[in-house]
Amino acid sequence: MSIMLSRMDVGQTPPIKYLTMTDGESVALGEALVLSAGKLTKCSATAKPAYIAVGVKNAAGEVPVIAVQSYMTFETTLQAAGDALKKGDKVTLHTDGLQVTATTASGVAEIVSMEGTAAGSTVLVKF
Repeated sequence: MSIMLSRMDVGQTPPIKYLTMTDGESVALGEALVLSAGKLTKCSATAKPAYIAVGVKNAAGEVPVIAVQSYMTFETTLQAAGDALKKGDKVTLHTDGLQVTATTASGVAEIVSMEGTAAGSTVLVKF
């Protein structure tokens, strides 16, 4: 799975920006990203993503992204079972930058709703 825009609390389409990826790094559709030294890089588990990739890197090393806003809700999956998780919990990002974990310590993705608690279950989150 990946982190995909599910809905917005405003009636606008998010603008797509093309930003340069860090040399030697690959990117996947729906990956959480941040800027470091002026270039995109994979978001760490406890950092709020600044961008979500909405395409893959082009020949110039640029990636189409949308900026993460507080009014956006994203759909992703649980990387591991989260039997104790509930709406309102904040969980960390998985190391792949495409899913969330069941870890609530230093979490950055607030659970809005959950389809289930098993690994692979769909969850909606806000950052």
